[in-house]
Amino acid sequence: MSDFDRNATARWGSGVARSGVEIDQGLRSYMLGIYNHMTLALAISALVAIGIFMLGRTNPIVQALYGSPLRWAIMLAPLAFVFVLSWRFERMSYTSLLGTFWAFAAVMGLSIGWIGLVFKVGSIVNALLVTTIAFGGLSLYGYTTKRSLSGMASFLVMGLIGLVVASVVNLFVQSGVLGFAISLIGVLIFAGLTAWDTQRLKEDYDHLSQDGSLLRKSSVMGALSLYLNFINMFQFILTLTGSREE
Repeated sequence: MSDFDRNATARWGSGVARSGVEIDQGLRSYMLGIYNHMTLALAISALVAIGIFMLGRTNPIVQALYGSPLRWAIMLAPLAFVFVLSWRFERMSYTSLLGTFWAFAAVMGLSIGWIGLVFKVGSIVNALLVTTIAFGGLSLYGYTTKRSLSGMASFLVMGLIGLVVASVVNLFVQSGVLGFAISLIGVLIFAGLTAWDTQRLKEDYDHLSQDGSLLRKSSVMGALSLYLNFINMFQFILTLTGSREE
């Protein structure tokens, strides 16, 4: 499971009056760019994960790798990219930022490639379908609701910290009940983060639109935020509902 500093995107004050039509068109273009980046990153991750799945079915080396302690290095590798993207995005060019994001997506594909070796294909497809529908609905709600979701932020962040701690603890205690609770709470937390992040990104547009370069880079960071919500929600849903290979 991965996450990053959700306040990394800088806020810039607005100083130029613009018409509602200009703001609406610009906002739609900005949000569409975010979803395009996110969709492409998910496609990259899926292709890499499918490659691992296909190799893992027949290649004993891949099976041994994901069955050894080295799998933790693979599974945690995306965190390094998240830290780089979160801490250095303001100093990186748009091209290098986007390239790093795509590289992150490829590494994430390696990180989640193990699920094809553990869960049945039908379960993976069902979990992916449920996640896509849920994500779409939650993101649409976050974009269209007039209700401020900012009050959820502190609760969700604290819940996320607790979720990480509980997950680490369960690595040692291996409790099925705790694992079920972690997965259920994880789905709820990332569902809330999806709606909140969508609203946050929408509201940030007015502050960012005065700087074209920053706006483009922020679209990549917004895609990263939503991508992480999708991937984590998918993994928790799969853990809750998936059937494992015997």
